[in-house]
Amino acid sequence: MIGGGTGIPVILSSLKKEDVDLTAIVTVADDGGSSGELRSALHIAPPGDLRNVLVAMSDMPKLYEQIFQYRFSENDGPLSGHPIGNLIIAGVSEMKGSTYNAIQILAKFFHAQGHILPSSEAALTLHAIFKDGAEIVGESHIADYKGTIDHVFVTNTNNPDTPTASRHVVKAIMAADTIVMGPGSLFTSILPNVVIPEIKQALVETKAQVVYVCNIMTQRGETENFTDADHIRVLREHVCMNFIDTVLVNIQPVPPEYMNSNKFDEYLVQVKHDFDGLRAENVRVISSNFLKLRDGGAFHNADAISEEIMRISERRTK
Repeated sequence: MIGGGTGIPVILSSLKKEDVDLTAIVTVADDGGSSGELRSALHIAPPGDLRNVLVAMSDMPKLYEQIFQYRFSENDGPLSGHPIGNLIIAGVSEMKGSTYNAIQILAKFFHAQGHILPSSEAALTLHAIFKDGAEIVGESHIADYKGTIDHVFVTNTNNPDTPTASRHVVKAIMAADTIVMGPGSLFTSILPNVVIPEIKQALVETKAQVVYVCNIMTQRGETENFTDADHIRVLREHVCMNFIDTVLVNIQPVPPEYMNSNKFDEYLVQVKHDFDGLRAENVRVISSNFLKLRDGGAFHNADAISEEIMRISERRTK
């Protein structure tokens, strides 16, 4: 799986129950909150998305997970807002020389069911170019700009070199039977991985079936007024060719009370369907009820997505 944020850990939690060899390729462009502070202070790749994937893929007892995910309160001075897991990853990164090394050690420590790879071994800075020509620098600032994103790209945060993929990332993409992208924020969780030149090239050359799990809701500052076909179009434009083979689309309506007024204020309304547009993008469409309503929000049903991914993978390997 390729992505970041809160989307892919949910699907990984379900997929790890299956008899598959899982690899998660995780974005390192987060510059907000605890991750942003730690990457600035220690010059490491941001740990937050990696922390969530590590929890999702491990078999740690619930108590261990609660400890690892515990976030210090806003009254705790320098520790305010930091999850214990971020501090552990940061400490092991310093001890072992890189976040990549830290994640490999912690994956063994917590018995992760598969492989976890940061998309790059260095922290990356995300740049968004808007239709009006404005450039916003930093993942945490992009959604605040009132405009429509044209495209994004990444640079190394701490040096002028061209961003490169982490160890084994390209090999994992080339060896995969099925590659799953999303769900997650299109411009700030998925594309920061895709636009790394080596990863982009690998996605073009791989023989794997590439599956995109389309978001259920549009997102403030990123995908306002987007259809499902718009998501595929943006991915194609960033890679400069069609590389998505299959898209999973939720067709279950989201109740009105879960739109605009729910506590997840970055979500706006349900993504509109454009099946003609999807056909024009030359993708296979699997539409079904992938919706799960919980905690006041509209999310993907991880088990339903996992079952569909397994069916796609099994057809691929026959």
